[in-house]
Amino acid sequence: MSLRIADLAKHYGDVPVFEHVSIEVAAGEFIAIVGESGVGKSTLLNCMAGLDSWDAGHVVHDGTDIGALDAEARALWRRRHVGFVFQAFHVLPHLDVAQNVALPLMLLGQSGAACDARVAQMLEATGLGGLGTRLPQQLSGGQLQRVAIARALAHRPALLLADEPTGNLDPGTAARVMDVLLAQTREHGASLVLVTHSEAAAARADRVLHLSAEGIRA
Repeated sequence: MSLRIADLAKHYGDVPVFEHVSIEVAAGEFIAIVGESGVGKSTLLNCMAGLDSWDAGHVVHDGTDIGALDAEARALWRRRHVGFVFQAFHVLPHLDVAQNVALPLMLLGQSGAACDARVAQMLEATGLGGLGTRLPQQLSGGQLQRVAIARALAHRPALLLADEPTGNLDPGTAARVMDVLLAQTREHGASLVLVTHSEAAAARADRVLHLSAEGIRA
């Protein structure tokens, strides 16, 4: 499945956040988006996920024009096809690690032995085996981000969006988290779009794109 952004524009009032943004992300491709603070990198990522609105252009995933969907259909599309990893983890504190990872499966109506096996598989793959019953406050920052990665990939989404996933981590932990993120994305054949300030993280991408208010360039 591919993602196509065509001539996308976003404004706050009369002020453009970005304009004329066109990107194509092939199935299984890893793209990093970099740029100065305030140019709308996170906003662009939210548009790709259908979490934010835009003023012109199109976001098309595997032939589906996301902008043409109503809120309910957009949420269902996102639930099925998108995984999201945030800088601030967004792990739910009242759920244990396994329950956090299982969330996307539960939202899709999956439960039982197959769901439990998938969660266990993702915990092992992200180096969290044996930690399923721990609560988030018992984990380090690097472990929390790996929980977020396991959760984002649990339902095998075709598109993974990562917003500064190593921004709150020290360089060594950040490198290990990127190792897990890349290994799991490649294993699942997912497309990965990464927004980052980290040169080390961006250097691992298949392509690096630079966002500015005028558009995007390689």
